[in-house]
Amino acid sequence: MSILEERFDKAEEMILKRSFRKNVGFEEPYYIFDYNPTDELYIRERIEFLKKKATQSDMTVAVFDLYDIIIQISKDKGFLEKNFEFEQKKGMERVTKAIGNMLRVTTPNNLVVKYIEEHSTGADVIFLTGIGKCFPLFRAHNVLNNLNDVVHNIPVVLFYPGCYDGQYLVLFSQIRDDNHYRAFKLVD
Repeated sequence: MSILEERFDKAEEMILKRSFRKNVGFEEPYYIFDYNPTDELYIRERIEFLKKKATQSDMTVAVFDLYDIIIQISKDKGFLEKNFEFEQKKGMERVTKAIGNMLRVTTPNNLVVKYIEEHSTGADVIFLTGIGKCFPLFRAHNVLNNLNDVVHNIPVVLFYPGCYDGQYLVLFSQIRDDNHYRAFKLVD
């Protein structure tokens, strides 16, 4: 059994316990499961398996792929095709800024966070995935910092393709995010 399998087995065991869903401290129950980006497909399979297993235990897991949410919001606002054209004319840096503005990522009215808030009703646990697919359009801090204001007492697990040392995220184990996080490392 690989180290990743052992870590995910521990995470699964923790998440399926009823006590995981009860916030006993003053901190919001936000967790990060970091992993090597080369293991992305394995992680996706395990998340789907865990979601099904949780359902059999009368537990509701809401899985939000952040990339899919961004695409859906772009389509709903009629910006998806415009973004492709804009990228060709102005370049990726300008598209990244335009998408950030459209999503309102730096405001309390962040549309991705609003989407998660609206679609997490009845969830016992929230899984956030797809952050690697979002780069450079969207970063983890854009959701974690704002989600804290709207989702309370529901454990949130961010599956992160990179490293988390308990304070800082390093996407793909190369791109350090300068934001400090108040999330717990799910398992070592």
